[in-house]
Order: sequence, then structure tokens, then C-alpha cells
Amino acid sequence: QVQLVESGGGLVQAGGSLTLSCAASGRAFSSFTMGWFRQAPGKEREFVATINWGTGGTRYADSVKGRFAVSRDNAKNTVYLQMNTLKPEDTAVYYCAADRSQTAIRRGEPNHWGQGTQVTVSS
Repeated sequence: QVQLVESGGGLVQAGGSLTLSCAASGRAFSSFTMGWFRQAPGKEREFVATINWGTGGTRYADSVKGRFAVSRDNAKNTVYLQMNTLKPEDTAVYYCAADRSQTAIRRGEPNHWGQGTQVTVSS
């Protein structure tokens, strides 16, 4: 049973930084693609970033490119989302996701989701 547990959310001022963590368990994740998504109040969930656990290849939404960085720690089975130069429009619940299929991640339809962690950026 895949389990994804996010942590690291909180309240930060605009221009600040936060690092989210996603602790993964239940499988060997080397063949998985991990994704970060977010959902702001009244809006649909949107893609933020992905990382291929095996190759380390990454991809970002245009809205976060150059400000966010996704990485993984194989020893800790944890994926990170380093968020810099945060803006009020980054306020959302951030979700970690996992799937063997990169297509499923790209479509926002992965099999496994975490419970989410709230990020609030004040102006």
C-alpha cells in the first residue's frame, strides 16, 4: 500500500521560502514518477512539478519555473519541493502524488495522493 505523507506547509510572507517534504512508503519507488500539485480555494487542482524517481528528470509549471525546485532523497524515500520567492498566488493546499505512469501524472490522474499540506503566503 503506497502511502504519501506531506509536511512543511505553513504561513510565510511574500518573498519568503518554504520546503515541502513528501515521505513515501509501501513500494520501491525507483520506477515511479512523483508529482506536486496544488489547489487554491475556489480553483481546480493544478500541476506544479514532477520528478522521475529513477532518472531525477524534472518538469515544472510555467508559473513556478525558476522559483521552485523538486528533488528526491533515495535513502530517505522522500521528495522535496523547495519554494522560493513565494507570492500570494502560491497560496494553496499542496499535494504529493505518485504513479508508475508519467502520463497519469501529466494528466493529473495519479493513483496515489497524499493528504495535502497548506501553504499560505501573506502579502
